[in-house]
Amino acid sequence: MADDKRKRDFRDRNRVSADEDYEVEYFATENGITPEQVRELIKATGNDRAALTAAAKQLRTVLEGGPLIPR
Repeated sequence: MADDKRKRDFRDRNRVSADEDYEVEYFATENGITPEQVRELIKATGNDRAALTAAAKQLRTVLEGGPLIPR
């Protein structure tokens, strides 16, 4: 944590860390998938939040028996 509270950096808000359980669990509940599925998506697509959200939406659609969403 930074000592100077005026110098804040928000660069990692657009990423999800697979090493941080609270980030994985939050993303999982936010997108309706399991934490294990989140870690697999991170391995497959990287840790960019937008890409993970799109992949999670596609995964949910497939798991619910719907058609694949074209990219």
